[in-house]
Amino acid sequence: MTRLAAIVVTHNRLAQLQITVQRLLTEAVDALVVVDNACDDGTSDWLASLSDPRLHVLRLGSNTGGAGGFAAGLAEAAARFDPDWFVLMDDDARPHSGACAAFMAREGGLRAEGFEAIAAGVFYPDGRICDMNRPSRNPFWHMADFLRTVTGGREGFHVTDAAYSPALAPIPQPIDATSFVGFFLSRAGLKRGGLPDARLFIYGDDVIYTLNLVKRGAKIAFLSAIGFEHDCSTYVAQGGDIYRPLWKVYYNYRNSLLAYRLAAGPVLFWPVLVLAAVKWRLRARHAGADRAKYLKLWRLALRDVLLRDLSRPSESIFRLAQT
Repeated sequence: MTRLAAIVVTHNRLAQLQITVQRLLTEAVDALVVVDNACDDGTSDWLASLSDPRLHVLRLGSNTGGAGGFAAGLAEAAARFDPDWFVLMDDDARPHSGACAAFMAREGGLRAEGFEAIAAGVFYPDGRICDMNRPSRNPFWHMADFLRTVTGGREGFHVTDAAYSPALAPIPQPIDATSFVGFFLSRAGLKRGGLPDARLFIYGDDVIYTLNLVKRGAKIAFLSAIGFEHDCSTYVAQGGDIYRPLWKVYYNYRNSLLAYRLAAGPVLFWPVLVLAAVKWRLRARHAGADRAKYLKLWRLALRDVLLRDLSRPSESIFRLAQT
């Protein structure tokens, strides 16, 4: 019998987690692993009050971010339950009612077509398409997508609104990169891709993981008929898209450049790096009183990418953003 394990990573968002866990416990999941990323908001006590035998809580001693949480959760779920499929999500995301059963009804056919991972269609609670979870194809691997990107920007390589239409929703559409919200990963896919890189902490770890998965020979499909809800607010833009809290600047820029390097390859990465670095440098004018801290985080992101150094502790970034 095919088994599905859900993995949720949480850090101090108890109200959102409660909705997600309660939704998942009504779904066709055989196991639910909640990774408690050192929460101190009552999350641990609330999870301890639940008695569903499918629920397993993995409490970490420190906040390892989404990347570390998903790496730990996948390792725990694989070792403890050995499921055929895993499905990943943040604590503010959850499947539409019946989505997991709908996926399981199709997983055999998807595996027969050679797909090792599936990206669900992700929507805001009001039904709009959630752009931050819109899957994409790597324009550097596909000429038609590259030309569309040159002329149309971001829309050239992300799946279009038409891909969410009723006509295309039931059809698996090959992609190269997606988020970890509503991401179904097979046992074979985990074996091929390994665990996410916990050093990435937050932002872009899912894109980097899925790009690497495809680069290693896996097939990933987008299937918008499998729906997820994402009740999210990742950053507050102030004129020039300054991320708040400010420490997010470092991880967004560093990990974006790592994804660009993987997507563009060793030659085309350099012009992409220059364009991105200049664009982000110009945003400093929107940082106001935080301009000096913003520029320090920007420089550190560039430095660590160029030196391929992912060892910087998150605590040092938090301190710098607060100083």
